Amino acid sequence: MKNRKLVILSLFCAIVVLLAFTPLGYIPLPFIKMTILHIPVILGALLLGPRCGAGLGFLFGLTSLINNTINPAITSFTFTPFYPLPGTGKGSWLSLIVCFIPRILVGVIPYFVYRLMQRLLHSKKPGHPVSLAVAGVAGALTNTILVMGLIYLLFTDAYAAAKGISTNLVLGVILGIIATNGIPEAIGAGVITTAVGKVLFALQPQGKEPEA
Repeated sequence: MKNRKLVILSLFCAIVVLLAFTPLGYIPLPFIKMTILHIPVILGALLLGPRCGAGLGFLFGLTSLINNTINPAITSFTFTPFYPLPGTGKGSWLSLIVCFIPRILVGVIPYFVYRLMQRLLHSKKPGHPVSLAVAGVAGALTNTILVMGLIYLLFTDAYAAAKGISTNLVLGVILGIIATNGIPEAIGAGVITTAVGKVLFALQPQGKEPEA
């Protein structure tokens, strides 16, 4: 890996860790806290390619595992095997699927969405704002939909017990979270990825697109 690329990757890793373990990773809105933890993963993928993006996504998942282990909430069993499921004395290793797979894909899918948009727009210049915006939205939705979808598939009964609701209501709760959290986060990711991405691509070597 070239020195310049390694330096940029290291900076993105530092940003992911900083956002994960400080309040800087969350933007308070009137009804929710919008996370921006996925944005450096998305930007890293767009600038450095999907392999580096997947590595940043793995780090994102690792910080989630650590946070949910040392500062658990009632549903932390969906992100760490070291927190017991309701009514049991042990956690589930299936939580690692929820914790890591969506976050790794956050570092992969936006790259290919970006490249597709660049082709559809016939853009020869890196960093077209529409491509960046769509990639940002795709990355945020990848995180929200996959995380919540996997929780529903793997932890329906435990999630219902933790929330004190019937299992029949879990799907509605999941869809509600996707709507209330996922949509604002997707819009925010699109705006921030476009604004920051334009600046970062302007600093790239002229005409240089990241390699797959």
